[in-house]
Amino acid sequence: MQELPQHTDRASQSDAAPKQKGSVIVLAISVFLNIAGFTLILPVIPFLVGQYVPPEQVGLYVGLIVSVFALCAFCAAPVMGALSDRYGRRPILMLSLFGSTIGYVIFGLGGALWVLFVGRIIDGLTAGNISTVYAYVADTFAPEERGRIYGVLGAVGGLGFMLGPVAGGLLGAIYPAAPLFAAAALTLVSIAWIYLALPESLARDAARPAWRWQQLNPLAQLAQVLGIAALRIPFAAAFAFFFSGAMLQSNFAVYLKDILQFGPTGIGWILFTVGVMDIVAQGLLTRILLPRLGADLLTRVGLAVNAIGFGLIACLVFVPRVEFLLASIVVFTLGDGLFQPPMNAIISNAAPADAQGLVQGANQSQQAMARMLGPLLAAVLSPFSAAAPYWAGGLIAMMGVVILLISGRSKQPAAE
Repeated sequence: MQELPQHTDRASQSDAAPKQKGSVIVLAISVFLNIAGFTLILPVIPFLVGQYVPPEQVGLYVGLIVSVFALCAFCAAPVMGALSDRYGRRPILMLSLFGSTIGYVIFGLGGALWVLFVGRIIDGLTAGNISTVYAYVADTFAPEERGRIYGVLGAVGGLGFMLGPVAGGLLGAIYPAAPLFAAAALTLVSIAWIYLALPESLARDAARPAWRWQQLNPLAQLAQVLGIAALRIPFAAAFAFFFSGAMLQSNFAVYLKDILQFGPTGIGWILFTVGVMDIVAQGLLTRILLPRLGADLLTRVGLAVNAIGFGLIACLVFVPRVEFLLASIVVFTLGDGLFQPPMNAIISNAAPADAQGLVQGANQSQQAMARMLGPLLAAVLSPFSAAAPYWAGGLIAMMGVVILLISGRSKQPAAE
């Protein structure tokens, strides 16, 4: 009597393995198209904004546009996550990508500064595709496998980050708005790919949480998730990481334009280097180091290396050479790639099984809050010194390391 269930388990596992592999392939292609589409526009944003504002105000308005998008994503991400728990991952993922498509088209059409803001607002109000992908992985894979899968998806995203800016820089050199329309086309391809190839990860007969109107309040959603004790420290460290990273992302194209006189093509090639290092760090090094060091230690190492990278980038004002910039980018992105997959696994494994969408949405929401506040701080600091946002970013990242170290020490007596 005992052998029959064992045989059934083995059969079900063998049937599930090809489905899981197929889902990873579909998700990987979708993530690649999504990241490539998003990064296509990065090299040209300062030049599109520069059509409507004086040169000395470009950095300020780029930061404001990034912050407005992040504010909308902060409000929308937990709602989209809760909706995915209720109605399924697949329809919410397609809805989110469709919103991005509309936002790219409006931003590309332009015509006035307020139109650029409208494009990013629409994109932000439908943000939630990455959190839905993470929730899909949590639905499909066992906890011990999630770090590896997140690393694979991060590496594929790195490939998109590698190719997208280069293509965006080349297209932007021909016509500044061309990368926006290319991004819209890639996002439409991603929607079609998901519709045709990705099955729903939530079973039809599975118990699903009821929808409550209180879920429209992002702060209430975030407070609910932070009520889970195991998520407080990971969320705090992730917030420090994304806050500092947002300072760089919003200001980096302006920084390169001012310090090294880079145009769209040069900025695109630098972001190509970022993508290469993402592939190496998330796709190769994380898979090797995660089983040996564990998620807790690897997050601390990654965030510390990331902080060092910030300091090196800040020193570019003293050593304005491309070789030094490339070395700084390698260190910075190495830390980035070592931190994200294990941290995503820690958060996913601490989340209740029936609230993966809610938790991942809240995670994206607090990331959006970081991306909203980080560019504002960078915009405030940059008039004092071009390198000031990067010194501040390194300090904030080190604060995240301290949070993780204190948390690790507090766990030791409890474990003993």
